[in-house]
Amino acid sequence: MKNFLNFLGIAVRARKFISGTELTINGMRSGEVKLVIMAQDCSARTKKDLHNKASYYNVPVIDTISSEELKTAIGKDRKVMGITDFGFAKRLKEIMDN
Repeated sequence: MKNFLNFLGIAVRARKFISGTELTINGMRSGEVKLVIMAQDCSARTKKDLHNKASYYNVPVIDTISSEELKTAIGKDRKVMGITDFGFAKRLKEIMDN
């Protein structure tokens, strides 16, 4: 988990992300978002909406991180974010899968 959060921080500093539910959904629509990261303590409606959109647009979702851990990693209080760079998205997914 620590590796994931550190790498997420690097992706944020490299400005390869967008944050917020609406921006992330729009990013999935436009093909810009390659990976969705969502806090596990999001509202049920937000989770459902994002999972539905992500499955429709074939975008992987990581939703096992608390909003506190996300806040620590990126320095902002966000519950939903989209990674816009394919390399970062692929590596973050690999770290979570291992």
